[in-house]
Amino acid sequence: MSRTRNRLRAVLSLLAVSARGATTEGSGRRGLSAWPAPQEPGMEYQDAVRMLNTLQTNASYLEQAKRRRGDPPKQLEAMELFLARSGLQVEDLDQLNIIHVTGTKGKGSTCAFTEHILRNYGLKTGFFSSPHLVQVRERIRINGQPISRELFTKHFWRLYHQLEKTKDGSCVSMPSYFRFLTLMAFHVFLQEKVDLAVVEVGIGGAYDCTNIVRKPVVCGVTSLGLDHTSLLGDTVEKIAWQKGGIFKPGIPAFTVLQPEGPLAVLRERAQQISCPLYLCPPLEALEEGGPPLTLGLEGEHQRSNAALAMQLAHCWLWKQEHQALGELKTSGLSVPGQLPLAPVFQPTSHMRRGLQDTEWLGRTQVLRRGPLTWYLDGAHTTSSVQACVRWFCQALQRNQGPQVRVLLFNSTGDRDPAALLKLLQPCQFDYAVFCPNLTEVSSPGSADQQNFTVTLDQVLIRCLEHKQHWSRLAEEQASPALWSPPQPGGTAPLLLAPRSPHPCSASSLVFSCVSHALQWISQGRDPIFQPPSPLRGLLAHPTASGGAGILQEAGAIHVLVTGSLHLVGSVLKLLEPSLSQ
Repeated sequence: MSRTRNRLRAVLSLLAVSARGATTEGSGRRGLSAWPAPQEPGMEYQDAVRMLNTLQTNASYLEQAKRRRGDPPKQLEAMELFLARSGLQVEDLDQLNIIHVTGTKGKGSTCAFTEHILRNYGLKTGFFSSPHLVQVRERIRINGQPISRELFTKHFWRLYHQLEKTKDGSCVSMPSYFRFLTLMAFHVFLQEKVDLAVVEVGIGGAYDCTNIVRKPVVCGVTSLGLDHTSLLGDTVEKIAWQKGGIFKPGIPAFTVLQPEGPLAVLRERAQQISCPLYLCPPLEALEEGGPPLTLGLEGEHQRSNAALAMQLAHCWLWKQEHQALGELKTSGLSVPGQLPLAPVFQPTSHMRRGLQDTEWLGRTQVLRRGPLTWYLDGAHTTSSVQACVRWFCQALQRNQGPQVRVLLFNSTGDRDPAALLKLLQPCQFDYAVFCPNLTEVSSPGSADQQNFTVTLDQVLIRCLEHKQHWSRLAEEQASPALWSPPQPGGTAPLLLAPRSPHPCSASSLVFSCVSHALQWISQGRDPIFQPPSPLRGLLAHPTASGGAGILQEAGAIHVLVTGSLHLVGSVLKLLEPSLSQ
């Protein structure tokens, strides 16, 4: 492994010509973030975010959490202590009428659907989610909108100074990054007097810091799969046990159809906790006898998320004794030996509008810019990448004629990139592009996307390993042509013949940042990006120079960006500059 890493390190100078000096000047071990924390905190938004970044980040928290797995309940005790130091008691959170949602795949989309539905009833909503894509204030929303820079700054410094004042030698002085934002969200929602708060679990459930909530109104569990296995367990059943930890005595909970093993674990957890757990009927059952439901988010897998959101919203309205619930319908559905089915009801106009108007950036999102179509989906688990592939391929079936298909990919943490890349092969990409989740390397950029946990060398080495995985997959495929010929009535990839013995190796590139990758992919055909400079060393690569001509002449270029929500966030920051304002 060390020999391989030495060989990889030797080619970094080719990949990051423009990065040297700006990001690694003085030390090859410096992190990606160049902004120092202010010595005397000011009251500006960027100052607040820079100070937030000095707290323990999620990646380092995971490492410490792995080492402390022997006594996980102490993590919740510590969070309750931080809450008390901030001036709140756990009982205060009962006022927020919380909808608590966990799961492996789709929990953010489910929360977004739920929040939109209830906002359509004229309710004032709070919404806490993670991670953010462009600006950290996206994590805390009021009525669907990220809180303003001014409100974020005010609440950040108020909470930060309160925690500073209450430090003593008997406890950890400051909470980690995610814990701090969770505390801050609770304070914002209480001060803004929201009618309800939709709270997305960070990691797991049982010992996640959001689980200090004692009395949510209702809980939800989305599709389960393998993710964060080093922390949550290496089987879906172990992960289901963690997710079921958000159940509360007497508080209704809902889940979607799961494989038999994890569903049995959820049922057992619910029985142990005395939590009434229901299985959501499919969305088709709610559509029966009425017009079909239109979803604001693309992809067949979003129907499962929408079905769960409908039950969460319906249950919340019922428990709050709201009048416009939707008429209950009889259903012939049954699931022998499984959980009791949630009620089937006639969706109200508020529910229909809520589902239709839902927007959730970076999840099955499409942006069209001239000949370029960008498909953005932050899928990063096996099941979510499978859903992403189905969505992308279905979208391409609606586009006839010659086209170039480009993959832009990165993965982080303990995820298996080889397994994810193998799932992406059926998309028949002409080029695979790999880069870190770093918008620029020539400037520090905004504090919102700084990362103190890794160095430039580390992330570039990982990207090179992604490229090697892609090349090995191509060798295993050993196809006589670059991609399978188009089926009758299907789409026609522009590149149909191999250009070297290992076509995927020849058609893959690594760039040192997202900006350089997008410049090469767009070739000046997107007005936001300048054509790539011929002085950049990477363009001497035969794939880069040969592919440039093909991309410049292509009638249609379809780009799938996936593997990491952070990568999608960096791409969105460049494609939609207004999101940074």
